Amino acid sequence: MTESYYDLLGSCLKSKEKAKEAIFYSYTSHINGFAATLEDDEVDQLSNRPEVVSVFPNEVNQLHTTRSWEFLGLERNGQIPADSIWLKARFGEDVIIGNLDTGVWPESESFDDEGMGPVPTRWKGYCETNDGVKCNRKLIGARYFNKGYEAALGRPLDSSNNTARDTNGHGTHTLSTAGGRFVSGANFLGSAYGTAKGGSPNARVASYKVCWTGCYDADILAAFDAAIQDGVDILSLSLGRALEIPYFRSGIAIGSFQAVMNGILVVCSAGNSGQFLSFGTTSNVAPWVLTVAASTIDREFPSNVVLGNNKEFKGTSFNTNNLSSRKYYPIVYSVDAKVANASAQLAQICYPESLDPTKVRGKIVYCLGGMIPDVEKSLVVAQAGGVGMILADQPAETSSVPQGFFVPTSIVSAIDGLSVLSYIYSTKSPVAYISGSTEIGKVPDITAPGVHILAASTKAPRRLSRLIDQRPLSFNIISGTSMSCPHVSGIAGLLKTMHPDWSPAAIKSAIMTTARTSSNARQPIAKASAAEATPFNYGSGHMRPNRAMDPGLVYDLTTTDYLNFLCSIGYNATQMSIFIEEPYDCPPKNISLLNFNYPSITVPNLSGNVTLTRTLKNVGTPGLYTVRVEKPDGILVKVEPESLKFSKLNEEKTFKVMLKAKDNWFIGSYVFGGLTWSDGVHHVRSPIVVRKAVN
Repeated sequence: MTESYYDLLGSCLKSKEKAKEAIFYSYTSHINGFAATLEDDEVDQLSNRPEVVSVFPNEVNQLHTTRSWEFLGLERNGQIPADSIWLKARFGEDVIIGNLDTGVWPESESFDDEGMGPVPTRWKGYCETNDGVKCNRKLIGARYFNKGYEAALGRPLDSSNNTARDTNGHGTHTLSTAGGRFVSGANFLGSAYGTAKGGSPNARVASYKVCWTGCYDADILAAFDAAIQDGVDILSLSLGRALEIPYFRSGIAIGSFQAVMNGILVVCSAGNSGQFLSFGTTSNVAPWVLTVAASTIDREFPSNVVLGNNKEFKGTSFNTNNLSSRKYYPIVYSVDAKVANASAQLAQICYPESLDPTKVRGKIVYCLGGMIPDVEKSLVVAQAGGVGMILADQPAETSSVPQGFFVPTSIVSAIDGLSVLSYIYSTKSPVAYISGSTEIGKVPDITAPGVHILAASTKAPRRLSRLIDQRPLSFNIISGTSMSCPHVSGIAGLLKTMHPDWSPAAIKSAIMTTARTSSNARQPIAKASAAEATPFNYGSGHMRPNRAMDPGLVYDLTTTDYLNFLCSIGYNATQMSIFIEEPYDCPPKNISLLNFNYPSITVPNLSGNVTLTRTLKNVGTPGLYTVRVEKPDGILVKVEPESLKFSKLNEEKTFKVMLKAKDNWFIGSYVFGGLTWSDGVHHVRSPIVVRKAVN
């Protein structure tokens, strides 16, 4: 195949030798194509060749804990209950989880192989040992892909880039979250003390380093090609674009399609652009991947400010416990502690070299946010001799993410900051102290009880195909979707261990249809603002692993279903051939996207009434399931039949859903509901999203 690539490109460049110099990746295992450095006119020549399906640029993608597993029900008070999926799945024994990220720090205790048996014989991968990287029976693969990055830079990389080692930390964090072993005594500056572990602690893990200053499509495709050939079971990607792009131009969409065709579930982060736009911010929306959003968990790191007048203001941060308990310290506004040659504008944000040590030493400094990182402000205070920092930075209606600082710090809202400043100027000798801790069993006090969706977590896309193809599965973590994604990857590894014959779609369905939502939980899911959360925010809901291991029924999908999906959104034969090598003829009759067998129902332009179908597969015991409908406001919903009887394993049953808008229903607004099939033990839920068409 590589020779054929040389011949093809050589015919355009008038030289096979030039073609060999231009091509830096030949995808020969599961992806048919190559990556090359070309001029614009050469791209045009290549694009016009009849045997060339598509040419697209090598564009960049961006990188999108100790308590979380107990929060998800896998352990309780430090003990693993008998009904935990961990025990049922033998902690993910011998499942192979691959991670496309910034590499791995192999010496991490999370990748210790003590007590592990031989590497599974189906594994075909290896370890690139540059820079002292060593694999073992836990970390069974470590490879790097940097030719796309090098091509984007337009200059050769030095040898320090030829390594699978993680110098960023992101990849080590995500890989250990998905499949790291038990590591006791984990903490961050004394906060969140506990035992760190991955979702599948007994899994084998493999790292594919594709991210440098960014994560380039050419490198991502090369890593997908390698990982499929190596024999991974699950692939985790905490990276993507800021906004969605067409599937046929996305390295992640193309590579993940090949992975799913080979039975590999691909789990991707949804992105962290939700704070910038209200809708359409979800990344990685291809329906063959499982897309994960982010929310909080029931753990807080309060770092409250108590003033000398006994007024207390809530804040957050790590590293707050080394101030003497309830000992008051003098407090000073940074502007009043500036050096003579510094401007008030720089001093108020605690800019480097703006503070006078003689005015700061031994005091808590009040600073404003902006311009430079908050952590750097704390360093400025520490270097000037300050003992603490109050940072007025956070809008009142949003939550702050705890950080580590060089001095005890409290990040308070801008409004509370004004009260602190008023106290400083109204008191002859103002004093304060900062009191912090780690609190378990609490949720952020923002709008309502329950789990909160982070403001940064992306919102569901608008267009029809995007709405149906992905309701982002909301998940818990305070560090964004990059860290929520490997949690789900770890749980997927457990499900693969328990059910090795399940397809990627079946695993995805099991996780989505058993998720917790506002309608099936005692505590509602809310988002971090005053507005009510909807499936556009929390997707299918909040993952419940112990229920996902026995979902009862699943919505299954095959490669043919995904190809028909592409047909339904108008892909032509050329675009289809990007995803499958053999020619695929779309069905003669128009395929309705509404009938795509996805675990959600979305009708974004309902005109009159519509009838759609879904098919359920029994993956549990025989039983009689009846349907319960939560009707969206202004929508009539009818399901036929209202009961489904399953007599054997893997039996499939089809049902119809009729949706009709009431005449007086408001046009143009989205309304939300749900549909649940239950046999009294299992509850298989799908969200319903409807909008009446605008004439």
